[in-house]
Amino acid sequence: MLTDVTVTRYITPLREGGSLPGLVEADDLGTYVMKFTGAGQGRKTLVAEVVCGELARRLGLRVPGLVTLGLDPVLGLGEPDQEVQELLKSSGGPNLGMDFLPGAIGFDSLAFEVSPEEAGRIVWFDALVNNVDRSWRNPNLLMWHGDLWLIDHGATMIWHHHWPGAATSAAKAYDASDHALAPFGPDIASAAAELAPLVTEDLLAEVTAQIPDAWLADEPGFDSPDALRRAYAQPLLARAGVIEGRIKGFEGDK
Repeated sequence: MLTDVTVTRYITPLREGGSLPGLVEADDLGTYVMKFTGAGQGRKTLVAEVVCGELARRLGLRVPGLVTLGLDPVLGLGEPDQEVQELLKSSGGPNLGMDFLPGAIGFDSLAFEVSPEEAGRIVWFDALVNNVDRSWRNPNLLMWHGDLWLIDHGATMIWHHHWPGAATSAAKAYDASDHALAPFGPDIASAAAELAPLVTEDLLAEVTAQIPDAWLADEPGFDSPDALRRAYAQPLLARAGVIEGRIKGFEGDK
């Protein structure tokens, strides 16, 4: 499981995203971007963040560290913003925390260069998890200390919103025409050769084990959190070996 820490202070809302994440301090003295179970997008967004963030890290991509943030709803009582107060009061228990990267700036394809090799690894990974939210309009990439960091994976693995159709959904191609890194000539073939063999059943079991049980409980059609963990792993395992040939939309596609 992810490391558990407890929120000690709510600092400020971050209004760039639709789910209204917040900046918080925790009892480990860390500062985190907090995503709430009580947000409109629900706990599946947090599950996607964990699966994709932990998988990306194990594949050698840069992702801020993740923790579970225990929240006492009483913290919401002193919050003057009514929307934030309601969010805090409805999100008691474990929430998701992402390491805050102080001084990081948003990625701009006109201001930064990315090698075809790095672009290829990121595009291949996004195709694997079907990330529809890494476009030039909203890259969800940060530059920090000269390196490219991946953030915000809540809009991935859309098949987990309808498990009966998961296999069919996961078999679809990935359209990279609007991908933020498409202009950099992503080397998809090299990325696939490097990364696909790493996506094994054991690796995915390790990744899905990081999801808190509370975010997997009471899912229709599954009798236990572990059964749902296996369901998360199966489409990713199936896609890893074939997704290279299903990436469409830029000059490097097949």
